[in-house]
Amino acid sequence: MLGLKLLTDPRWANIAESNLEEILTDHAWCEQKAATNAITLITNNSEHMDLVEELTAIAIEEMQHFQMVIEIINKRGYTLGRERKDDYVGRLVKFSRRDGSRNNAFIDRLLFAAMIEARSCERFRVLSQNIKDPELAKFYHDLMVSEAGHYTTFLNFARKYTIDVDVDARWKEWLEFEGELIQSYGNKEAIHG
Repeated sequence: MLGLKLLTDPRWANIAESNLEEILTDHAWCEQKAATNAITLITNNSEHMDLVEELTAIAIEEMQHFQMVIEIINKRGYTLGRERKDDYVGRLVKFSRRDGSRNNAFIDRLLFAAMIEARSCERFRVLSQNIKDPELAKFYHDLMVSEAGHYTTFLNFARKYTIDVDVDARWKEWLEFEGELIQSYGNKEAIHG
């Protein structure tokens, strides 16, 4: 369904589970950044009322996820660490097209968001199926379903609002780039790491 070119090695869940405080901190900040991204898309494209309404719901949901992760951190006696730089996301930003028309940048921002949601969904699946902690396994399964919905929302808006971008062709370029990029990741306690 997601079209990802390279799936995460299930052993990554063991790396994540070896330092739950770190993976949960990283995850919390990923949720906050996802909410911020949705708000930025709203701010820059407010003429599309359906997008405003849908992405407002996503931004709220992402902050609810942030709150849920914070509750798990607190319940386990962990500390929410400082926000981390996400090199994976930074590399995706560099791949984004910002030249050309406003519409081209808008469509690529939607595809950027879809890509992050797709990989997050896939990583949550790996955690839900391989982590030994039953509470976290269920938590990540529930989030996997949510992220899959977000992925399709962003992709569908890209298809709806394109003027001159062949969205399916550009999405294939995103998938190819991400497939190469992700080969450098999967070896540390980070959602995209």
